[in-house]
Amino acid sequence: MSDHEDGVRVTMMRGGTSRGLYVEASDLPADPAARDDLLLRLMGTPDPRQIDGLGGATSLTSKVAVVGPSAHPDADVDYLFLQLGVDEPTVSDQQNCGNILAGVGPFAIGRGLVAATDGTTDVRIRMVNSDSTAVATVATPGGRVTFAGDVAIAGVPCTAAGITLAFADTEGSATGALLPTGRVRDTVDGVEVTCVDNGMPVVLALAAAFDLTGHESHEDLAADTALAARIDGLRTKAGALMGLGDVTASSVPKTVLLAPPADGGHVATRSFIPVRPHTAVGVLAAVSVVTGMLLPGAVGHEIAQTWPAGATRIDVEHPTGHFLVDVAVDTSVSPPRVVRSGVVRTARTLMDGVAFPRPAPDHGEV
Repeated sequence: MSDHEDGVRVTMMRGGTSRGLYVEASDLPADPAARDDLLLRLMGTPDPRQIDGLGGATSLTSKVAVVGPSAHPDADVDYLFLQLGVDEPTVSDQQNCGNILAGVGPFAIGRGLVAATDGTTDVRIRMVNSDSTAVATVATPGGRVTFAGDVAIAGVPCTAAGITLAFADTEGSATGALLPTGRVRDTVDGVEVTCVDNGMPVVLALAAAFDLTGHESHEDLAADTALAARIDGLRTKAGALMGLGDVTASSVPKTVLLAPPADGGHVATRSFIPVRPHTAVGVLAAVSVVTGMLLPGAVGHEIAQTWPAGATRIDVEHPTGHFLVDVAVDTSVSPPRVVRSGVVRTARTLMDGVAFPRPAPDHGEV
């Protein structure tokens, strides 16, 4: 039926430290407006509790992966990421999500979009949002996806099988350039920043520039309304400099505050999405953070200079733990060139079945 009153087949998965709905493109309306309306009704948006839908009342659990076969010669499947609002009826395709990406490979194999091999299976994924490619290596002993394993990631209480995500062509994912302002360092609102885009547009600044240590708790940051206003002003002005236009209603760019490590890692981060503090740090945001810090003259490069010579696997501290990022950058060329970037995440299927959307306004009471 046009209103999908008979339901929509969805898989709910944890991907990294996010949770979302994974849906085959063929099960959704082809018209983007109709698709978005349906997804909002499935998720229970707008409602701060999302009580009449499948959302979890946070931005980290109000996400959708739309997956289907790819016509691109270098990809097996296309993955469109959609960030849904919670208390506002918004649907954004202006960014990738590396956490939800972690579940795309297992989902594609499970739905028969990619044939599994014995041992591990590589799934080539075109990230539609940025027209870039990632390769997910999924554990498939005996030709079947397994989620059992011993890989632990911060923010997830149990271990699972590791899923390696190797990225390609993520430079300038949303802005067209690794350094979208054309400079390694800019000054915005009196704050020294580096604007970098290696899979996620990010504004880097030192926590000290905001009179912070960079080790504040998520709760303390969330309660600081004055800080939220400063972050919002910084990111909206930086967004314009990055060629993103008016980002007032957009979830990008992200802002990440940097500080020396305090828990055995390489750098401490406090990330904002877009002005609310993140309980951790996004996958591609972390990749962009490390990429930026490796550039001579960038904000945070002074911290990177304390890292072991030639280090590429960087331990990024965040409010709830650590995140390991593998990045190599060639700074001998101008502009700098990303040689390699990747991460290890985990995922798990939580539910597979039929979801029933809230009726459309003209079909019943909302």
